[in-house]
Amino acid sequence: MTTADPAAGTVTGLSVRLAARTRLADGVLALWLVPAGARPLPAWTPGAHIDVRLPGGLLRQYSLCGSPASQLGWRIAVLLEPGGRGGSARLHQDLAEGDELTVSPPRNHFELHNADAYLFIAGGIGITPILPMIAEAERLGRPWRLAYAGRSRATMAFLDELGRYGGKVTLWPGDETGRMDLAALLAPVASAVPGPAVYCCGPASLLDDVAARCAALGLPAGTLHIERFTPQDGAAGHAGDRFEVELASSGRVIAVDGGQSVLAALRAAGVEMLSSCEEGTCGTCETGVVAGIPDHRDTVLTPAEQAACDLMMVCVSRAKTPRLVLDL
Repeated sequence: MTTADPAAGTVTGLSVRLAARTRLADGVLALWLVPAGARPLPAWTPGAHIDVRLPGGLLRQYSLCGSPASQLGWRIAVLLEPGGRGGSARLHQDLAEGDELTVSPPRNHFELHNADAYLFIAGGIGITPILPMIAEAERLGRPWRLAYAGRSRATMAFLDELGRYGGKVTLWPGDETGRMDLAALLAPVASAVPGPAVYCCGPASLLDDVAARCAALGLPAGTLHIERFTPQDGAAGHAGDRFEVELASSGRVIAVDGGQSVLAALRAAGVEMLSSCEEGTCGTCETGVVAGIPDHRDTVLTPAEQAACDLMMVCVSRAKTPRLVLDL
């Protein structure tokens, strides 16, 4: 998973070495990361991603798409984005086998929850977090299906790996099949009792279409799980009234002006904060809320998590109360 350019931020903890580079599809590389020292890498769960500090100081997120059981190495897949801001180009063009990188421990805002069955929908590089979910569903013996769309077969990564699953996987290369038939794909979900959990990752247009179809079908809350690479229209934005944040550890009060993010206000006051996307999509700046009601503008937290009011993404979210007390 990749995101927009970050402001300042740090990645804590782990030094890894690029052990191998493999071309997966047109414009997609697999990078194998192994520990730079003697300590094994932390365990992770399907749907997890890591922050990667790139040459030049850029910070990006990539979904782990290897085996969660292996602590000997991690695999990520990187799509070259010619119209991007340089992160993917650096990994494709500047990083050589043997080079070392700093990465964060895995974080997961796209957990695979227990369900009787699963429907996975992936578009393009959105297959990366879905791939270990499929392996986990297979390990658990749960029924599952995957619908995987791309511009063409040549651009679709992991086709060889997915081939072993046979008829459970349906490919939708756009130059051969046209757009994915979401109506036919999702209609059985509404009639199944219990219905499968639906997991979707890919471009915003696909996610919006899937969400709209699920809403029209009246699927129960919690059926659909999505991960976004870019903010949902109207989700992110800093505009709003002035308010204050209080640091629970010290009682210090910091003003957040209208049009200023909480993150920017904290940094201006000398509070070090880890961040990356600054669009409310990656979860890097997640901060605990001790008191007050956040105005959530992220696309990371679920509706239930937002309603709990005990977490917020300080890069985009604001306040519905005059003051928020943050767990800082």
